[in-house]
Amino acid sequence: MTEPRAERARVTISDPQVMRALAHPVRLAITEYLSSLPDGATATECAEIVGQSPSATSYHLRELAKAGLIEPAPSRGDARERVWRTVSASWTVDAGRGVEPETRAAERALVEAWLARDLERSRDWLRRAPDEPAEWYDAARLADIQLLLTPDELAELNEAVFQLMEPYRKRVRTDPPPGVRTVSVHYKALPLD
Repeated sequence: MTEPRAERARVTISDPQVMRALAHPVRLAITEYLSSLPDGATATECAEIVGQSPSATSYHLRELAKAGLIEPAPSRGDARERVWRTVSASWTVDAGRGVEPETRAAERALVEAWLARDLERSRDWLRRAPDEPAEWYDAARLADIQLLLTPDELAELNEAVFQLMEPYRKRVRTDPPPGVRTVSVHYKALPLD
């Protein structure tokens, strides 16, 4: 087992080349998978998760590495196996205000790829929900709650929500109880027009 490494702070992606490299469903799935594993994974292990061949997955891993989103991890003892890990457990996308149209387009493409992935997860849940155990069926939520907030209140709410979720994050939860499952929490707090 590799030595645990210190967690890097959340990375903000603002480079249009990095955004374009990540704006692919397979690459989003790979980075999500790797971010949940402190010791990383091989191309073969990632391929099983993303439904691609190991060689196709290797290509995507190399592209993610070129973009600086993942890096080689310490070997597990078999020099033939290349292990990859994320450079940060979490990232956010923010091109900033007043950027070039090319940068804004890259940001939009990445966010739309991420939203499409999340929408497919929601559709998948709706397809299989009737067959889920009652406790999971009853605990799941799809909700749209509209609030009246100032910018300061919205920032405070965002911070409180993220602090509430922090102890349950897959990568940091050290001793989960029996019966846990990975749960996707899609959070957005956007002012309406």
